Amino acid sequence: MFLDLDASGFAKPTVGVGIAVVSSLINGSTFVLQRKGILLARERGVSYLKNVVWWSGTLSMLVGQIGNFLAYNAAPAVMVTPLGALGVLFGAVLSSWILGEHMNALGKLGSVLCCGGSVVLVLHAPASESGVTSRQELEERLADPVLLSFLLAVVLMLAVLMGWMVPRYGHSNMAVYVSICSLLGVFTVPSSKGLGLAARHVFGEEPRDSHALALFLGLLGVLGTGVLLQFYYINKALESFRCDAFEAVYFAAFTCAVPLASALVFREWAAPTAVDGLAVLCGVTTVCVGVALLRMSQEASISWEDTRTRQKTD
Repeated sequence: MFLDLDASGFAKPTVGVGIAVVSSLINGSTFVLQRKGILLARERGVSYLKNVVWWSGTLSMLVGQIGNFLAYNAAPAVMVTPLGALGVLFGAVLSSWILGEHMNALGKLGSVLCCGGSVVLVLHAPASESGVTSRQELEERLADPVLLSFLLAVVLMLAVLMGWMVPRYGHSNMAVYVSICSLLGVFTVPSSKGLGLAARHVFGEEPRDSHALALFLGLLGVLGTGVLLQFYYINKALESFRCDAFEAVYFAAFTCAVPLASALVFREWAAPTAVDGLAVLCGVTTVCVGVALLRMSQEASISWEDTRTRQKTD
């Protein structure tokens, strides 16, 4: 209903990839604009809720989330999520330009590795949804004991992080906010994909029934709650930590958590080949190494110019 559908009832993955690329670039600007708005408001001694720059970043985040919703309904999560590396790269460039957060040679190398690993993941990701293609199958998957146990464990971890870790370590350890936002993605991404299935029975040509409406509203509530919580904790993180550092580490954690949850719900890896499995593992490793280099670059002073200067001094 939302996009041009193929024979199996799902939008072509190429359309999802295109939307994901655009959404990633938009999302790459949101953290920068929100961080800039927070800093400007802090200088003026007012709340960032009164800052136009912060609101422009919030509007960009809204547009990016809509794009993500369409992309996740058009292609497998393991194909869409890694494209967020483009947003990390774009955000790092904007951070250097708008916030003065300089990117050295190590950071540039990390950015290249992020993009290269994302390309590998997209090329070897499953081309279409192979397991869950209807609302009835989705309801069966949501009742699976293994999936319910996994989701319960995630809820307990979120409760510990929000109730105990944030008050004690939130202002000093970025990993607290990164963990919360990434774990919330376990709920938001599958909910986005599930809404596409349920919507066909509520607004589309499929037979309408009360179960479909209840499922649609339930998934919408989970998605809305997850997005609002992510929005809150992202802004809490941006009050204390550099924009490019948070975005890079958040992307790495999100890339690891979300495809796992989506695969459990939608069986995107029903029949993976050994080559594709190894390629995806290498792609994820490459992306994580790239993000680690981006994070290290914030505290390391490495550049070709510095090297030449030291050589002349010697």
